[in-house]
Amino acid sequence: MKISRRHTLATVGAATGWSLIPGKVLGANGKINLAAIGVGQQGGNILRTFASDPNVNIVALCDVDIDSNAPIATKKNYGDQGWMKENATPAFNAAQFPGIPKFRDFRVMFDKMGKEIDAVCIGVPDHSHFPIAMAAMMLGKHVYVEKPLARTFLECELLIRAEKKYGLVTQMGNQGHSGNNYFQFKAWKEAGIIKDVTHVDAQMNNNRRWHTWGDVTGFPTGEKMPEDLNWNVWLGTTPEKIDFSAKLHYGNWRGWHQFGTGCFGDWGAHILDTIHEFLELGLPEKVSAKTLTGRNDYVFPLTSVVNFQFPERNGMPAMDIDWYDGQGNPAPVPEEAQEERLKGPGKYIYSKEYIFKGGHHSDSLQIVPYEKMRELMVAGTVPKVSAKGKSSHHENFILACKGEEKTRSPFSVAGPLSQMFTLGCLAQRLGGELEFDRKNLRITNNKLANSLLKDEIRKGWEQFYKL
Repeated sequence: MKISRRHTLATVGAATGWSLIPGKVLGANGKINLAAIGVGQQGGNILRTFASDPNVNIVALCDVDIDSNAPIATKKNYGDQGWMKENATPAFNAAQFPGIPKFRDFRVMFDKMGKEIDAVCIGVPDHSHFPIAMAAMMLGKHVYVEKPLARTFLECELLIRAEKKYGLVTQMGNQGHSGNNYFQFKAWKEAGIIKDVTHVDAQMNNNRRWHTWGDVTGFPTGEKMPEDLNWNVWLGTTPEKIDFSAKLHYGNWRGWHQFGTGCFGDWGAHILDTIHEFLELGLPEKVSAKTLTGRNDYVFPLTSVVNFQFPERNGMPAMDIDWYDGQGNPAPVPEEAQEERLKGPGKYIYSKEYIFKGGHHSDSLQIVPYEKMRELMVAGTVPKVSAKGKSSHHENFILACKGEEKTRSPFSVAGPLSQMFTLGCLAQRLGGELEFDRKNLRITNNKLANSLLKDEIRKGWEQFYKL
C-alpha cells in the first residue's frame, strides 16, 4: 500500500486489489492484531495496557523517534505540573516487545503490514490524531485514539462521518467513560435523580507548561534536531514549515494553538464527558470567553472562563457550562458544598432539585451536602452503581472488535464532545462571543473564527481529507 507516496488511498486500494471498505476482522475468532502508533509517554501507557490483554497480539509499533532513548515524563522535562510529578511515565522499552516490527512513519507501516493489522491504537499529539485515524479507517482498521478526537472542528466531523461510512469499531481514550461515573450518571439520569440541569461549573486549575513561557511572539527556532527523529512525520498536516523545538516535542505541543487543544482537550473529556452524553448536549449555540488572562496568538491563555450555551433538548431545559482553567481561577463553590468543596479538577452540577459535586475520570458524583445524599440513600431513592464487573475502557474496545460489546465512547459520542472543545479553544484564542449555527455547523458572527474551524493542509496530506 503506497499511501506514503502521492497516490490517494482510493487509487492505491484499487491498484492492490483489496478493498478499503471494511471486510473481515482477522482476529474475529481469536486475538485482535493491534498496531500501536505513538509509543512514548501516554502512547506507551496505552500500548502496555493493550499488550496485557490476552485477546490482543501486538504486531507493529510506530513512533517518530522509536529508536531513540526518549526521556521519561519527569518533573525535569514536564515542569511543575501537579500530579505529573508523582506519576512519571516510563520511557518506551523496546525489549518488552522483541521481534515486533518498528516504524517511524505510519504510512510506511500501513504500506508494509496493512493486511496483518486488525486495529490500531493512537497515542500521538492532538494535531496528528486525524490523519492517522482516517488512514486506518480508510484501510478498514478499527481505531482507538487518545482524547481529544482531533484538533479542529472539521477533523472531528470527518471522523464522525467516516465511522458511519465504514462501519468500524471506534473508541476515544477518555478512560473514565468506562468507570464508576459513567454507569452512575446513566443510572441516576434514568432514575430521575439527575434531571432539569440548568448550569454546570467545571474547573481544571493545575499549572500548565505554557504558563511559564511569558509572552510568546512566534514559534521557536535554532534548536538542534535529534538525529533519529522523523520531524517531517511529526509535523503531519501542519501547513507551514516549523522548526524542531523542545517547546513542541516532547509533550509541550499541547499549549500551542497549532498543535494542541490546551486544557479543554486534555481534561475536558475527563470532566464533562458524561454530562455531555447523558444530557444530550450536542453542540452549543453560543461560546463566550467571559474572562481571559494572557491571551496569545500562539499559545493558550494563562487563565480563562469560557461559557457554553445549549438550547432546550428533548424535554430538557436550556443550560450552560462555565469552564474555569488556570491557576488561581477556581469555579465558585455553592453554599451547600462549602465543607465539601472540590480539591482538584472537577465540576458542580446545578439542577432544580439537587446540586451535585463530581471529580474527574471515573470519580462518582455526590449530592451536596452529603447529609442530603445520606438521607436519600437510606430511603433507597438513590441507586448504588459502580463499574465493578464491567469491562475497562481498553477491554471494551477489544471486545467490541470481537463483536462482543459496543464501545462506550465511539466517535459518534466523542466527536461532538471534542467539537465542543474545539469551539472553546477558538474562544480562548480570539476572545469575545462566537455564535454557532448548530444545523449548518458554522460560526455566523466571526469570519476568522469560522475559517479556523478547519486548517490549511500541507501539500501531500490532502488525501486524508477526501472522505
